[in-house]
Amino acid sequence: MELYLKGFLIACKGIPATVGVSLFAIILGAALGLLLALARQSRSKLLKGVSSVYVDIVRGTPMVVQALIMAYGVPQLLQSNGVPFKWPELVIPAMLVCALNSSAYMAEVVRSGLQAVDKGQMEAARSLGMPKKMAMKLIIIPQAIRIILPAFCNEFVTLIKETSVLSFVGVIEITRRGALWNSQSFETFPAYIGVAIAYMILTIPLTKIIGRYEKKRASKEA
Repeated sequence: MELYLKGFLIACKGIPATVGVSLFAIILGAALGLLLALARQSRSKLLKGVSSVYVDIVRGTPMVVQALIMAYGVPQLLQSNGVPFKWPELVIPAMLVCALNSSAYMAEVVRSGLQAVDKGQMEAARSLGMPKKMAMKLIIIPQAIRIILPAFCNEFVTLIKETSVLSFVGVIEITRRGALWNSQSFETFPAYIGVAIAYMILTIPLTKIIGRYEKKRASKEA
């Protein structure tokens, strides 16, 4: 039992890194996702094309591959072209990758939220002389945020778990903490059971909170 407790406590040391990367990624990812969603709904074929290609590429490749490209591939590419570049800390490309990856998924979530808002809302705003941009900012987007909030929270829970792939690029988060202790102690089962429990204490309460919010919202709408 002591080994399992030790494995859990060691894994918990990686919680600040995991939560920090996840928070940064979900905030930046949501902002980029909103821009991508608006681009996909614009009349510009160029914006539509670029945003669609971006979403397809990001959603069509594993995040671990994206992390390896960002952490090691980008510096090597720049250095081979005479640019002396090196990440000061590996957590920086890890945060960027998580944010860029999340933005592709958030773009679809935001787009579905915008489409779920009654079209009459925009028509009513325009009939009152309100410009389209102002109507989107003050009327459509706030309503869409309420609709997509559960999906937004679910994406945050997913990000917490997906940060485990960052151990491949040397970021010392929950999984990496467990792996390092395993390599020192050779206690594989206690090490990764501790890792699993550390993730569970982060994700299960959040999932329960999201479920309760969805039930309250459903009861209000009924």
